[in-house]
Amino acid sequence: MMQTERGRPETATWALVILALIAGVIALNLAQALLAPFVLAFVCAVVLSPLSNFWKRFGLPPAIGALLSLGTVLSLLAILVFIAEPVVERAYLQIPEIKNELSATISQVQDMFRGISDVTKEVQDTISPDGGGDEGDAVNLPSLGDALFAAPSLIAQILLFAAAMFFILLSRDEMYEWLTKLHPEGPSAACLRDADAQVSRYFLTITLINTCFGAIVAGAFWALGLPGPVIWGTIAAVMNFLLYIGPATVAVSLVVAGTIAFDGAMSLAPVATFVTLNMLEGQFITPTLVGRHMQVNPLLVFLSLCFWLWLWGPVGGFIAIPLLVWGLAVFDGLGPPKQNQSPLLMK
Repeated sequence: MMQTERGRPETATWALVILALIAGVIALNLAQALLAPFVLAFVCAVVLSPLSNFWKRFGLPPAIGALLSLGTVLSLLAILVFIAEPVVERAYLQIPEIKNELSATISQVQDMFRGISDVTKEVQDTISPDGGGDEGDAVNLPSLGDALFAAPSLIAQILLFAAAMFFILLSRDEMYEWLTKLHPEGPSAACLRDADAQVSRYFLTITLINTCFGAIVAGAFWALGLPGPVIWGTIAAVMNFLLYIGPATVAVSLVVAGTIAFDGAMSLAPVATFVTLNMLEGQFITPTLVGRHMQVNPLLVFLSLCFWLWLWGPVGGFIAIPLLVWGLAVFDGLGPPKQNQSPLLMK
């Protein structure tokens, strides 16, 4: 009887924790338009913490340093948009050609499996543009009106991101000191700054690796004769920041690109080359370089990536790993040295 009464408070506590977690996830989902720019701004500010410290050591006022750091991020985003624009335009213009190529490929597969007539007919009627399907089943592409309708919301989020990042860069040290005074038993300001440094070092290392990886992919595709090798190298470098999911997306896209650019077995050469290079990078190069600083439990990385992608889409995929590394670094800095080190963050 005593054990039952003693166990009830623990059960109630766990129930409250689970309910609080569910409520938190729902709140994050409902407040995505407001919170996502703030969290993205915080991650960018953490990554740029060494640059902010450089401006401070250089003797610049905090406001000027924050403006310079913000200008760096916005310039990089503008460059990415400039690079991505021809890729999006080319993909949009090639949609009919891609559909025809896929239809021809599916028709060849259907010829190999004629015995399954009902299934093949359904696939042909659904996918083939010349299969006699209803016009109402055709894929509706986004129109200019849809883009104009979404533009104000996107501009508002960009402005919110820029403003939030500026103020975080301007008052990051003061905010850490305030948090330390608010919760003396929590992480110290030095612990939070050390977590910033670890995330920045991790992100810088990954950026250098992905840049070299994209250059190698571009060179390999140029040797194969794939159209737009520089663009594909840039896509490979950017998507490699999304662990697991990014490379898989590029591989699927290269199957389509290879089918359009080449005939026969050569159509699989781009995706085979990319998968080989990605395996070499993921299994040998990145663990060797990143492992000198830190390694994060792969399962935790995968779960964090899936959760944030499901919750906030591409923005969530970008912030998932930096937030995870920052949180584990803060947890690792709590308590006595070397006695509370998280097994999920191994230096």
